[in-house]
Amino acid sequence: MLKDIYSVSRLNREARSLLEGSFPLLWLEAEISNLARPASGHWYLSLKDNSASVRCAMFRNRNRLLRFTPENGAQVLVRARISLYEARGEFQLIIEHMEEAGDGALQRAFEELKQRLNQEGLFAAEHKQPLPAMPRRIGVITSPTGAAIHDILTTLQRRFPAIPVLVYPVAVQGEHAAEEIAARIRQASQRRDCDVLILARGGGSLEDLRAFNEEVVTRAIYDCAIPLVSGIGHEVDFSIADFVADQRAATPTAAAEMVSPDQAGLRQQNRQLLSRLKNCIDSKQQICSQQLKHLIKRLRHPGRRLQEVAQRLDELELRMQQIMKHGLQHRRHALNLQLEKLQQHQPGHYIARTQLQLQENRRRLQQAMHYRLAQARQQLQYNVHNLDTVSPLSTLSRGYAITTAVDDNRIIRSSDGLKTGQQIKTRLAHGHIISKIEKLES
Repeated sequence: MLKDIYSVSRLNREARSLLEGSFPLLWLEAEISNLARPASGHWYLSLKDNSASVRCAMFRNRNRLLRFTPENGAQVLVRARISLYEARGEFQLIIEHMEEAGDGALQRAFEELKQRLNQEGLFAAEHKQPLPAMPRRIGVITSPTGAAIHDILTTLQRRFPAIPVLVYPVAVQGEHAAEEIAARIRQASQRRDCDVLILARGGGSLEDLRAFNEEVVTRAIYDCAIPLVSGIGHEVDFSIADFVADQRAATPTAAAEMVSPDQAGLRQQNRQLLSRLKNCIDSKQQICSQQLKHLIKRLRHPGRRLQEVAQRLDELELRMQQIMKHGLQHRRHALNLQLEKLQQHQPGHYIARTQLQLQENRRRLQQAMHYRLAQARQQLQYNVHNLDTVSPLSTLSRGYAITTAVDDNRIIRSSDGLKTGQQIKTRLAHGHIISKIEKLES
């Protein structure tokens, strides 16, 4: 029996295949140690907890995507697959993704909530409301003591100080900040004191912006009946409130600029409009002046115009008289035609023609009746002769007789079936004879 002898390479290769095929990608939270960054760009490190450690490798195409620089002793959260380094037969992890453990949990929660709300349609563009071009009042939901409210008020004062501002004070971070922000948004939506809202706060870490990533705030923004602009954090900061808001501004100052008109720009626009209006009025005045001159040249003396009108009236009068005369002649001719037709349709003529026709019909009816009676009489004589020819009475008158059985009145044509002593009835031309059979002969 042949033995299946493994080489070390084959053993490590099959062990690696077995490990990689038996475990899916997994998440692991641990502390970094023995971090090495050779010139190749790949990272080699160990992840450890209080009682064990494991060797890990993170290749260059994956570690270049990290947003932080890992160090020994840092607590991290990694997504990795289990493998085996064949050259030394060492068990190891191949890291696909790494994030800091604290912010990493918040980031995961952020991404999961963002994906779920996006699938529900809360970020859909068709739900976004347009911002008013000239709001009557601007509402600001933010901390009354932070730098954001100062930047917003300064910007609004600079751009258009005539628009009043209503501040809804809230806590922008802390345990109950999200519920307070959501309550203020609902309050502003119900009261409708403002035409547009700004939801703002200054920059901070993911933990500082946590209240603006809560679902209760997101749904309050989605249900808000007033257009809402988010100005949360700095330009690189994004929150879930930014995705559901009707507009997102990079900073609180940018949010204030977005909702307020620029009075300097409006003044410039007014000056341009006034200039265009003046040019239009001057142009229209010149056109009207030219038209007036042209009409003055076309204007004729009233006396001459009256003469032309009088001449036109005389011409129309003559034409009207001719038309009336021709119309009367035409109607007179039509009347004569109708009178001729009426004479032709007088009742006397119709009665005379009807009487003549009645007399002719009476004469033709009498002739037809006489002719029909003669035909019927002739046909009757013919039918009587034919009937008499085939009548049995005529046969009997020549000496023949008809014999029938007395019991069943059937005609006897043969002696077969008769019995002696049976009564028979004989019909003659005049009268009947009832007799009894005494003898039968064939």
